[in-house]
Amino acid sequence: MSKVIVYATPWCPYCVRARHLLQSKGVDYTLIDVSNDRAKRAEMIEKAGRTSVPQIWINQEHIGGCDELMALERAGKLDNKLNP
Repeated sequence: MSKVIVYATPWCPYCVRARHLLQSKGVDYTLIDVSNDRAKRAEMIEKAGRTSVPQIWINQEHIGGCDELMALERAGKLDNKLNP
């Protein structure tokens, strides 16, 4: 199983949607809450080059946000990334 990291906030609907998809696939992921942590948010921005949440990595590959995660799922490519 892959190592998955999700930078998110608790109230963001896109974050919730991305987490639900990962949970539905039984993925054990690391959630980094950036809502009240400026250092973690700055870390996310530096790593991703984006300020929006969620930002998702699978095996150190930056996937992007919720839209990109859902696009991988629709294309049938997410399972291969999660189970290399």
